[in-house]
Amino acid sequence: MRLLEIPVQPDFEAFAREVIRREAPPRRVYYSELYADPEILDAVIARFGLDEKIDRADPHSALRRLIAAHRFLGYDMFRVKLTGFDFELHWDQAADTTAIEGQRRGGREWVDENKGPIQTWEDFERYPWPDPRRLDLRPLEWFEKNLPEDMRVYELTTHVFEHLSWSLGYESFCYAALEEPELVEAIATKIGELSLEHVRILCQFQCVGVIWASDDMGFKTAPLLSPELLRRWVLPWHRKSAEIAHAHGKPYFLHACGNLEALMDDLIDDVKVDAKHSFEDAIVPIAESWRRYGSRVALLGGLDMDTLCRADPATIRRKTREILDACHGPSGGYALGTGNSVANYLPLENYLAMLDEGRRYSAGC
Repeated sequence: MRLLEIPVQPDFEAFAREVIRREAPPRRVYYSELYADPEILDAVIARFGLDEKIDRADPHSALRRLIAAHRFLGYDMFRVKLTGFDFELHWDQAADTTAIEGQRRGGREWVDENKGPIQTWEDFERYPWPDPRRLDLRPLEWFEKNLPEDMRVYELTTHVFEHLSWSLGYESFCYAALEEPELVEAIATKIGELSLEHVRILCQFQCVGVIWASDDMGFKTAPLLSPELLRRWVLPWHRKSAEIAHAHGKPYFLHACGNLEALMDDLIDDVKVDAKHSFEDAIVPIAESWRRYGSRVALLGGLDMDTLCRADPATIRRKTREILDACHGPSGGYALGTGNSVANYLPLENYLAMLDEGRRYSAGC
C-alpha cells in the first residue's frame, strides 16, 4: 500500500457547496486545516519530489511550493501568511524540541501571560497600533493571477480575545477586567476596529475563499473569560466580521481552542459562523460535537492532537474511520483534519496516514 496513491482533485467550489452550504451530498471526503507548519510541508515536498519542476531562482518559488504541497495533499484551500499587520507583544522563547528535520532556528515562542505592553491608559495611548493598510499584499496579488482555478487561499484574522488578553498579559487582563473595565473595552474596541479593516482588505481578493477567524477563548473546562464579558467585548467583533464576509459572498470560519460549550449557541445563531474548528477529545470529541451541532454548523477537523502525536499509524487509520463514520454523510457539513493544526512535532507518517485513510474511505476501500 503506497501512501496517497489514490488521487484527489481539489475543487473549492464543491467544498463550499457540499461541506459549507450543504447544497448536495459530498462526493468525497474533503480536508481542512488551520495551517500546516513549514517543516511538515518541506518534509512532504522532499519525500514526494514535489518541487522538481519548480525553478528555485523564481522569486515566487515559495508560493509555487505552497500550491504544489497542498494540491498534492488534497486541500481545496490553504493558508497564506501575510506580513505587515503584527501586534508588538511580550514574547518568551525556548528551543524547538521537535524531532523532524529543519527545526525552527528561532525556537518556539509564546506570549508572556503575566504582563503585556499595555498596563495603563498612558500605555494605551503610546502603543504602536499596527495598520492593516501596511499589509504586504503581494502574495495575494500573485495568487489572483496564478492560483489554480479550483483552489483558494485564506489568511487568519480577527484575533480579538487573543490580542486583548495578550496586550495586557492574561494575568493582568483578569485584574483589569474587574478593576479597569473601561480600559479593557477601549483596547477591545481598537483591536476590533483594526480587525474589521483587515477583513475588508482580505475580502477584496477573489483568491481568498473564506474569512477564517482564529481566536482561542477557552481552556479544558470553560472559557478563559466569563461568557457575559466575551459577549460584551469579543463576540460583537466576530459578528461584524462575519457580516462583512457574508456581504462579499465568503463563508466565515472560526478556529477557537478550549471548551466553548457555553458560547456555541452565540457562535452559531448570533455570530453566524459557517464552520467551527478546533476540537479535543479531553473536552468534547468531534463525534459528540457533531451529534450536538452538526445539523447547525459545519465542523472541521477533530482528530485529536495527542492521538496523532503518540499513536501508531494503524491506530490513526482506525480513529480516522471512526470519525468519518460519525461525521461524514449525505448531509455534508464535515471536513477531515487534525484537532488543531499540522504542527511540526506531529510524526509525518501519522499525518499522512490520516490523509490516506480519508482517500481510501472516499474510494470505498
